[in-house]
Amino acid sequence: MFSKETYVSRRAELRKLVKSGIVILFGNNDSPVNYPSNSYYPFRQDSSFLYYFGLNRDGLVGVIDIDEGTETLVGNDIDIEDIVWFGSVNSVKDMAESVGVANTAPMKSLQIICNNALKQKRPIHFLPPYRYDTKLQIFDLLGIHPNQQKEAASLELIKAVVKMRSTKEPQEIAEIEDACSIGYKMHTTAMRLTKPGFTEKFIGGQVDGTAHSYGAMVSFATIFTQHGEIMHGTPSWDVLESGRLALCDSGAENRNNYCSDNTRTYPVNGKFTQRQREIYSIVEACHDYVLDVAKPGVKWYDVHMAVCRLMTDKLKEIGLMKGDTEEAVRAGAHAMFLPHGLGHMMGMDVHDMEGLGQNYVGFDDEIQPSTQFGTNCLRMGRRLEKGFVVTDEPGIYFIPALIDDWKSQGLHKDFINYEMLETYKDFGGIRIEDDLLITDDGCRFLGTERIPYHPDDVEEFMRNN
Repeated sequence: MFSKETYVSRRAELRKLVKSGIVILFGNNDSPVNYPSNSYYPFRQDSSFLYYFGLNRDGLVGVIDIDEGTETLVGNDIDIEDIVWFGSVNSVKDMAESVGVANTAPMKSLQIICNNALKQKRPIHFLPPYRYDTKLQIFDLLGIHPNQQKEAASLELIKAVVKMRSTKEPQEIAEIEDACSIGYKMHTTAMRLTKPGFTEKFIGGQVDGTAHSYGAMVSFATIFTQHGEIMHGTPSWDVLESGRLALCDSGAENRNNYCSDNTRTYPVNGKFTQRQREIYSIVEACHDYVLDVAKPGVKWYDVHMAVCRLMTDKLKEIGLMKGDTEEAVRAGAHAMFLPHGLGHMMGMDVHDMEGLGQNYVGFDDEIQPSTQFGTNCLRMGRRLEKGFVVTDEPGIYFIPALIDDWKSQGLHKDFINYEMLETYKDFGGIRIEDDLLITDDGCRFLGTERIPYHPDDVEEFMRNN
């Protein structure tokens, strides 16, 4: 993927940060769909293994012995029967040399390496596993029950990986830009095809197919729905209807495993109603406001709350909210309309490094996650740094069950106009999302082509395409 020197340098930095012991980075194995030889395609390598070893083959483990100053790629060579079916591949030794690793060993040697370290009472560092085959392997190697492995994972290694992967190198930013260019094609394909009479399934399938046709995969399961109030509304067999809004949240993962993540919401018939445009314009203003306030040194939590205040002000202007803005936001009344966070970190994982623990990736000693409804779904609150990539994704949603629940409790009745809100139960939801790079003194959206999102531009694109 990148140069040999990239991986040599990354592993050297990792050794400095972890300081002592043995680091074991598990690559992924093929994952069966419904029987052993029918696996999910394409194969997806573990992101941290990719970051430090850059090898996209199943059945590999990277071992870094910090004290001895050695590195070993552990894995078995492909045998002749596999070559007959899948063709020749590089040997483990050749793969190791390509990323600057001097030593190789068959998989059975990993047990010996671990046994020796355990006898010597040396620290063995591993990241929290998320696949059950890896959990079983760790159980066999180290005797740690799968239920205890998350807690037993190395905090030193987690913090080192988060520190390194959070700040994107220029070559990584270029890869994300490439993923964004594919994301542009995915979203504009959906916008061109969205018309009354097609099913959500059909449009969602075309979005996924666009990603695959450019040598990519989707970075997460595509969301395409007329029920935009459902956060993760997967495409159904429902037929698109004139007068309703369609929400498309999708992203590409390019061939080097870097991601994009965008959301667009637009009228099925290509023309916003006045009420739709009114709500849409509030989300648009919140989305664009982030460009003014996000910069190095600013806490992402503060950016989120600034957007919540702006949204509350504008909802007050049209009568859906009332009362003092600061009090309303402090009480969490705005979460009726925005029950999620403003955005998350992104890179090789669309929710970058989330498997390592939200408290370490998006938060730190200065700020920890909120327990308040809505704000508790903010996946990141820490101070921004140059090179961070985060998503900017405000939304306004009208969720009938939430409206009924809060109204029955009289919750936030001093800030929410429930009588008017009742008339929006059939509205759906609107979200606008783009990927943001934190720069020297501000931020910018990633991607050389902007997926239309200003309401006039959306209508013009759908009219002319």
